[in-house]
Amino acid sequence: MTLFLKRVFVCTIGAGLILPFLIVAGVSVNSASNISFPPQELSLQWYTQLLTEPDWLRPIRNSLVIAFFAGLIAVSIALAANYVLWRLKSGFGKLVFGLGLGPFMLPPIIIAMGASVFWAEMGWYGRAEATVISHGVFFVTLPLVIIARGFAALSDDVIEASRTMGATPWQTFAKVIFPLVLPYAITGYALVAIISVNEYLISYMVSGFAVETLPIRIFNNVRYGYTPVVASAAMGFALLTIGTLLVLSMFTDLLKLLGASRD
Repeated sequence: MTLFLKRVFVCTIGAGLILPFLIVAGVSVNSASNISFPPQELSLQWYTQLLTEPDWLRPIRNSLVIAFFAGLIAVSIALAANYVLWRLKSGFGKLVFGLGLGPFMLPPIIIAMGASVFWAEMGWYGRAEATVISHGVFFVTLPLVIIARGFAALSDDVIEASRTMGATPWQTFAKVIFPLVLPYAITGYALVAIISVNEYLISYMVSGFAVETLPIRIFNNVRYGYTPVVASAAMGFALLTIGTLLVLSMFTDLLKLLGASRD
């Protein structure tokens, strides 16, 4: 009886996750111009509109560019911070690491409002650079935690052998440490990029409609005229996320890098 209830529970959760995905997918390939399900006639016209019309291409480009540079900023900060903390191994270092977890502990609206006020005072409100920096700084928590696992896995014997061979600290980092933590850095970068592409609140509060990202474009579309293009954009988000995670799993041990145990 217990096993049966567990299976029912798992199936219920699975259905709750899959059914909305299937409904959105059905709406995105429906030829009708209104939101309806199930589709009466299949068509890819909404995906064509998403990928050809300037009103959609511009937000897609903005989101991808912001995500690309935000990932670089977040991983650079996380890599440098973890290297310093790994070298120091002090209580102060743990405090700094704890502060790095702060952005994920605060409500997003608090972070977004703080960023909005800061960039307005700096005179950068409404600029793409402000959105890039905000995403890079506020999403640093993920690569910070993931890269920390890479440094924790470093063997002291390998580092000592490098030093014994006469390598300088920089050579040890470039030739030994960095290649070992690179898979963790790539994973952190990919996760930051995914979150950045999907982020709405911080983007809107920092740049308003001056820098229209894809989530902001979707919101505007829903607000002023809900069309099935929104469903195709939502499917684009889902496919991008799934595709990125699949590529990572092909070249890395994704579950291990994220801290999951196979035992």
